[in-house]
Amino acid sequence: MSRGLMTRRLTAERAGEWIRRWELQQQRYACDREARFTVIADVVEAATAAVPRPLVADLGCGPGSLAARLAGRLPHAEVVGVDADPLLLALGRAHHGASVRFADVRIGAPGWLASLRLGRPLDAVVSATALHYLPEPALLSVYEQVCRSLRPGGVLVNGDHLFQEDPAVAALADVVGRRHAERHGADAHEDWGGWWAAARSAPELAGPLAERARRGPGAGGDNGLTLQRHVELLHKAGFGAAGPVWQYGPSCVLVAERV
Repeated sequence: MSRGLMTRRLTAERAGEWIRRWELQQQRYACDREARFTVIADVVEAATAAVPRPLVADLGCGPGSLAARLAGRLPHAEVVGVDADPLLLALGRAHHGASVRFADVRIGAPGWLASLRLGRPLDAVVSATALHYLPEPALLSVYEQVCRSLRPGGVLVNGDHLFQEDPAVAALADVVGRRHAERHGADAHEDWGGWWAAARSAPELAGPLAERARRGPGAGGDNGLTLQRHVELLHKAGFGAAGPVWQYGPSCVLVAERV
């Protein structure tokens, strides 16, 4: 292989460097992100304590930040990371592929759950800062499908920006989140645009970036749904108990259990 081609190979080490940069820039947008991941893992560990080999799916996994943490906490589990961004999936496979199975699937697309080829009911489904881009009808459909895919007693654990119904309380929660970021220097990190600009100049990422451009822009935006509305949708989808187990500012961990 020529020297030029060698410099364009995405190694596990190089993928790890890009993921570490990703982790830092994400801290700008998710208040107390590491604590949120820890809470999600605590819930999954408790909910699957009696299962010899839990099956866990991470929806909107990106490069595997949450999925890898779950695999580390639960080494006996089978963890499937689900995303449709070819660049983030390439990074995850290169760096976390030994502990996480990554699936190139668009959440909510026709047949998306069947295409994961799970082979058995899920014990837990998690997501972090991803489901907010689904419009309400699509989110309800995903909640319904996830509920049917879980075993009785299985859980959905969603960590995201979930706002309060009362605008005054929501505004104060936003202040709390911003002050936390200021105290911890999160705003000093590279931002979303800076990370992607740097990625576009990296030879080893040229292939996944070309595929990303070919597919066109993915989903984006925010459905603006409140925490209370999420709980209503989860009950409507067939879940039993549903509610928050942790919140810091607008950053929340919402849990729902299938009866």
